[in-house]
Amino acid sequence: MKKQKKICLVSSVGGHLHELTKATRHVDGNIYWVTSRNLTTEDLLKDTPHYFIIDPFKTKWKYAINALQSLWHLLRERPDVIISAGAGMTIPTLFFGKKLFGCKIIYIESAASVREMSESGRFIYKYADLFIIQWEEMRKFYPNAIYTGLL
Repeated sequence: MKKQKKICLVSSVGGHLHELTKATRHVDGNIYWVTSRNLTTEDLLKDTPHYFIIDPFKTKWKYAINALQSLWHLLRERPDVIISAGAGMTIPTLFFGKKLFGCKIIYIESAASVREMSESGRFIYKYADLFIIQWEEMRKFYPNAIYTGLL
């Protein structure tokens, strides 16, 4: 019998979390979530395995804490695949997952990115095994991406 893949779903709160929830609504299996804590995420994930990590929002010392938290959940869970819709708080999980644990990375560029690359997308594009764009115009920035249209 084949081992079921473990999937990490990682996203910042707000629109990114909403997009990831929509994109993965039919994904079944051994799944856990990683996001930051607020009333919405506490309620949304109350019956689902999850980790809350700090959202660094461009603060260097908070990025260090986020990186340590990301390493911790990766060590505990050992996912096979990480799926993300961004934003910046997800980069340590995606980077360490790829480089240290050999995870497959699926990244969904935000629908808000219509005319320019997001900071997260710009960074993670070179590491992603599958990079999804929601606007055909974004192909000029991400030539190897898969265009799906809006989620």
